[in-house]
Amino acid sequence: MPARVAILTPYGPPSPRGNAVTVARIARALERSGVELSLWDLSTRDEASIEAGIAEYAPALIHAFHAYRAGPLAMRLALRSRVPLVVTCTGTDANHDLDDPSRAEVVQKVLNAAGRVTVFHASIADRILRVLPAIRERLTVVPQSVDLPMGEAFDLAARWPLPPERVLFLLPAGIRAVKNPAFPLAPLGRLVMTLPEIRLLYVGAVLNAGVGEALERALAALPWARRIGAVPHAQIGSPLSQTDVVVNSSVSEGGMANSVLVALWLGRAVLASDNEGNRSVIDHGKTGLLFRDEAEFERGAVALARDRELRERLRRAGRDLVVQKYSAGQEVEGYKEVYRGLIGALA
Repeated sequence: MPARVAILTPYGPPSPRGNAVTVARIARALERSGVELSLWDLSTRDEASIEAGIAEYAPALIHAFHAYRAGPLAMRLALRSRVPLVVTCTGTDANHDLDDPSRAEVVQKVLNAAGRVTVFHASIADRILRVLPAIRERLTVVPQSVDLPMGEAFDLAARWPLPPERVLFLLPAGIRAVKNPAFPLAPLGRLVMTLPEIRLLYVGAVLNAGVGEALERALAALPWARRIGAVPHAQIGSPLSQTDVVVNSSVSEGGMANSVLVALWLGRAVLASDNEGNRSVIDHGKTGLLFRDEAEFERGAVALARDRELRERLRRAGRDLVVQKYSAGQEVEGYKEVYRGLIGALA
C-alpha cells in the first residue's frame, strides 16, 4: 500500500492566493508522480473536522505549508499520530511572523518540531537560520516551478478596450498590504505625461478590504489604470501573454513570487521590487529590472516603455532561466526526496 501524505494549507484551490496556487501545483505534480495524498484547506474546514478526517486517512507523513497558519495544527496532528512532520515556509511566516513578537514563538516551536523544513530559496533559509541555527541539517531548499494551463483565452478587450499603440504594465497580485499595490501609481502617473501610451492593469482579488478600497479610490481618477479583479488560474496566462511588462511591487516574497516565475516562463519583461525573493530569480539588467524606490521604478519603466529591444532581450533571458533552473520535475523530486528521507519508500 502506498504511503499516504496529508497536506495542510491555510488556503487551497480555487482560492486566488499565491499560497493556494503553489500548493495546488505541488500536489498535482506529486500525484502525477505516484504519491498518494490528500489536501486539507484550513480556510474551508474547521480544525475538528480536519483532525477527524486525518485520523481516518492515517497518513504516513504530514506536510504543512506556512509555519504559522498551518503549522500548529499540523504539529499537533503529527505528534498525536506519531508520524513525521514537514513544514514548508511559504512567505510571510519566514519574512514577517518569525520577527513578530506575537507570532515568533509559535513559528519557532513548529520549525523545531518538524522532521524537515523546506523553503523556496537560499535567502529564506539564511533568514531562518539566523534565528534557528540548530535546524540547519533539517533545512532544505526546494525551488518553485511553473505549471500553468494555457488552453483558455481571456477576453481582455471586453474588460478594458486598449489602444493599439499601447505599452501595457500588468500587476498580478491579490490586493493586500504586503503586495504594495498602489506603489506604481505615482511614478507611472508622472510618466504618462510624456508617454501617454502607458497603461497599468491590476489583475487579482481584493484580499484586504482597506487596501482594496484605497486602491479603487486612487484608480477612479486615473483613466490610464484599471483593476479588473480576479482571473481564473486556468486563464491567467492569457492576460499575462498580452502584456508588455509585468510588475511586482511586493514588500517581500517567500523566496520567489509565482507571478514573477510565470511572467518569465511566458517570456514577459519584469520590473520588480528589490527584495530577497525577487532577487532570487531576477538578475538586474539580465533577466529583468529591479527597483528600490520610485526613482528607480520610473527609470526602469521609461527604459522598458521606450526600448522594445530591451524588452525582447529580457524576455529571452528570463524564459531561458525558468526552463533551465525551475522545472516541475526538479521541484517534485525535491519534495519526494524529503519524504523518502523521513519515511523511506513512497510506494
